[in-house]
Amino acid sequence: MQFETRCVHTGVDKDGTFNSATTPIYPSSTFRWDDLQTHRGFDYTRSGNPTRRALEENLTALEGGIDSRATCTGMSAITATMHLFQPGDQIIAGHDIYGGTYRLFDSLFRQMGIDFVFVRMSDPENVRKAMTPKTKCVWIETPSNPLLNIVDMAAICKIAKAGGAITIADNTFLSPYLQRPFEHGVDIVVHSTTKYLNGHSDVVGGCVVTNKKEHADRISYVVNALGLACSPFDAWLVLRGVKTLGPRMEAHQRGAMALAKFLDSHDRVSHVYYPGLPDHPQHDLAKRQQSGFGAMLSFELKGGRPAVEKLLKKLTLFQLAESLGGVESLIEYPDSMSHASMNEAARREAGITDSTLRVSVGIEHPDDLVADFGKALAE
Repeated sequence: MQFETRCVHTGVDKDGTFNSATTPIYPSSTFRWDDLQTHRGFDYTRSGNPTRRALEENLTALEGGIDSRATCTGMSAITATMHLFQPGDQIIAGHDIYGGTYRLFDSLFRQMGIDFVFVRMSDPENVRKAMTPKTKCVWIETPSNPLLNIVDMAAICKIAKAGGAITIADNTFLSPYLQRPFEHGVDIVVHSTTKYLNGHSDVVGGCVVTNKKEHADRISYVVNALGLACSPFDAWLVLRGVKTLGPRMEAHQRGAMALAKFLDSHDRVSHVYYPGLPDHPQHDLAKRQQSGFGAMLSFELKGGRPAVEKLLKKLTLFQLAESLGGVESLIEYPDSMSHASMNEAARREAGITDSTLRVSVGIEHPDDLVADFGKALAE
């Protein structure tokens, strides 16, 4: 089946009693056993639930893995993957990753004995130089959050494999509709299902998709043991949302390209970060490893924070809020919002300034989005 068809039909046909056209919600916390040795596949919802399993089947099919586990948040998905490693292990990550991921790595798991090295991953040679015998993982975020740098996954995977390390890719920004990291050699894929997979800003969740049995078994154990699984209702919401992933992503991209071109030509904007623009430094790489350029963009507004505050007060269609990937357009200020958990030096090293704004373009008509920014940027 083609991608859009898998979105609609995988994990759905679960009701043999009434032939429901949608996946039922099983809110039960526990399930009866037939006898002391057997049950119907589920015994306790923390360990497994029919609705959540339906979502996991769907996400596995979309990413092209062998299994997945749906978690209660995107951060819990990342937390689950960190339990593949031991004190003394080293993990290499990009210097410009999501602030919450940076905080989890630098402030929590570093205290547990795992060493993290943050490099400019858009140049694979920086990863090669950082590799040591202790390196067990290279953490890939592409496009990066918030500056949309592109990582050459095939090149990074080759370097990691040569050094005996695995690769984990955060595919949240593009979704499997536009990028499938397993096809480039990645070992494990994570998502915040809060974002494009759900697409309606009404649930938080995550998932870990695996491509090898040893990783699938370990992640399954960790999610159960730590109690990281998402609720049946949240799983149902994501499964409902993912059915429209394909058409939503096309609408998102249409608006993002229009807005990126508009901002790129505006005299009050000094720089636009969007891989779809031909002058983006990794435009050709994005074309090779992605099926589209996505709906996230960032830009630098001339005038610093005072100009930012003035602009935000004038916008009407773009809500000032964190998160991304919903049908409505959002705008946020990484310096005090999504990346506030990074210290100022780390933000500046990553390229985030007091003039940086990040936009999640929704599915509104592109003309309306451009017009809204045009009015807000008018002197």
